[in-house]
Amino acid sequence: MKELVSILDGNTFLVSDRGGDIEPSLDFPTGLFAFDTRFLSTWLLLLDGERLQPLSVEDDETYRTRYYLVPGEPSHFLDTKVSIIRSRAIRDGFDEELTVLNHSGQEMAFTVRMEIAADFADLFEIKNVQPKQGSQTVRIEDDALRLSYRREAFHRETLVRSSTPVAVDKEGMTFSIRIEPHGEWTTRLKTSTVIYGARGEDIRNRLPLAGGRSTAAIQAEHEEIIANAPKLSASSSPLAAAYRRSLEDLASLRYESITLRVRLMAAGLPWFMTLFGRDSLITSLQVLPFLPDIVPPTLMMLAGLQGFRVDDFRDEEPGKILHELRYGESAGFEEQPHSPYYGSADSTPLFVILLDEYERWTGDSGLIKELEYPTRLALDWIDTYGDLLGTGYLWYETRNDRNGLENQCWKDSWDGISYADGRLPGFPRATCELQGYAYDAKRRGARLARLFWNDPQYADRLEREAAALKERFNRDFWLPDREYYALALDRDGTPVDALSSNIGHLLWSGIVDESKAGRIAEHLLGPRLFSGWGVRTLADDQGRYNPIGYHVGTVWPFDNSLIAWGLWKYGFRDEAARICESMLAASHYFNGRLPEAFAGYERDLTDFPVQYPTACSPQAWSAGTPLLLLRILLGLEPEDEHLIIDPYLPQGMGRVELLDIPGRWGRVDALGRSHRRDDR
Repeated sequence: MKELVSILDGNTFLVSDRGGDIEPSLDFPTGLFAFDTRFLSTWLLLLDGERLQPLSVEDDETYRTRYYLVPGEPSHFLDTKVSIIRSRAIRDGFDEELTVLNHSGQEMAFTVRMEIAADFADLFEIKNVQPKQGSQTVRIEDDALRLSYRREAFHRETLVRSSTPVAVDKEGMTFSIRIEPHGEWTTRLKTSTVIYGARGEDIRNRLPLAGGRSTAAIQAEHEEIIANAPKLSASSSPLAAAYRRSLEDLASLRYESITLRVRLMAAGLPWFMTLFGRDSLITSLQVLPFLPDIVPPTLMMLAGLQGFRVDDFRDEEPGKILHELRYGESAGFEEQPHSPYYGSADSTPLFVILLDEYERWTGDSGLIKELEYPTRLALDWIDTYGDLLGTGYLWYETRNDRNGLENQCWKDSWDGISYADGRLPGFPRATCELQGYAYDAKRRGARLARLFWNDPQYADRLEREAAALKERFNRDFWLPDREYYALALDRDGTPVDALSSNIGHLLWSGIVDESKAGRIAEHLLGPRLFSGWGVRTLADDQGRYNPIGYHVGTVWPFDNSLIAWGLWKYGFRDEAARICESMLAASHYFNGRLPEAFAGYERDLTDFPVQYPTACSPQAWSAGTPLLLLRILLGLEPEDEHLIIDPYLPQGMGRVELLDIPGRWGRVDALGRSHRRDDR
């Protein structure tokens, strides 16, 4: 697969090769995308009919990039008389400036050609190519090319304009130019995307940022977000780089919701540039001590779209929090159930967990009271529709046999849940971490009911239910001969006995008996699960283990951040710090940006982390990982009106200082230093 470059701002993003070109690809989606539609599928620059080769790429900023190119095949002895610079920035589409430089001592003539096409593919169609059912048209206008797609009321357009005279045809634009000795020629191409609504106008015109934003405005927003976040001073360069990169990526992943006109966090580029229940909730938990303002819009949006009926097609049930919201053609014509889709069993308890954690940090009791009704509905869902078999556990099984998700936990690939020998269990399934989330949601719901909803009886009931769930779980999921928790229970209540990273989430939720916590920590940091770069999703001696399998052996940064948090909660500070160190060390090899996942190879084998082939990057909960790791390292925990600071840094990390941590206490500072061996 080619090395790719991306720029993004909110829900508009562009993915190209290292030369800036876009061509249709089944391996990885290159193109210009907005709201789940590809508005450009070809954007290919030719000089005198030749492809161009990259010398260098400037891509330090998420919203703009610059390519330095030369014609001809790559050579160690390059002596070219011409070079090309492509400078582009994202907006509601993108702007690209082309500069051709004549390095010779005589006038030269060139033909500059931009081949242009738009397939208007739905994001789901890129992985699974299907014939388009609508009609496509191409119109030539003055110095412009308009490409359109219409299927009934679904109407999308791409408009490309040139700042200089150009010969336009239905397949692109051609410039015939002459450049004086040592001179240069420049043109600007502006590409706009149009998403038509029922009234024949771009539906984004209703949004506060209608018409897109200038590069300066995007830059100003990014700088404001970074300026409002706590200031980090760290001896560890990987930590400092990862922190800065994470803030920039989180800023770039914010987008405007068409539905409620608020700024939300997209899950990740390229496949998940939209609202995801699970991803958005976990990202919010990770970044809460640093960027608390992103949490209320997320909670309000999810509450506003909470399930209210039984809809088999969408896996919707009353009280359930959505899994995924899409805006593309396949969702609009109900060829996919994503408008929205509710196929996750964990987003509902996570909603309650985040709401409580948000209040504990900010003291915003108003939001707690405003969301009382949807929170009660979410808690009711856990005990009703969520408990499919009436056993007191949280189960999942899709209602949509045609295109619903089979696995509705975070390991949602088809083979993500398996027995130790590699067999797949039947449905429904009750994975272990879901029970931990349900336990935590009940405990936190009890706190909210007692302190803010004036309902002590409801609080008492939730606490009794949580205690009973914990006792039952530690009996039914524990494998005494192996001394770890089963990955899941199958329909018959038989343990699905694979050793997986999910057991780390149990520590985070608090459902693990103290007597069992030590063995769980040993497994997580043992050689079967821990690669040296992080905890693998599946132990290396399990039947389906594959170090480059999506959920069956890779290392996921967000997964490791929750595991480290859980270890910290149970007092395993050295183990938590070891995971933090491994994640930050890995981030160094990705220029500070942790990808969605990387291979589960042993650290001694590869010497550097190997990226998963189609990992999303940036991805929200990977970007949130360094922030949560920093919270763990500094031991930050809210307690009433105060912030507890109890640092524990691994050897060699040096000094870490975090200034202006926001919360109900105002803003406070935290300082930590590496521990000595005799501190353990």
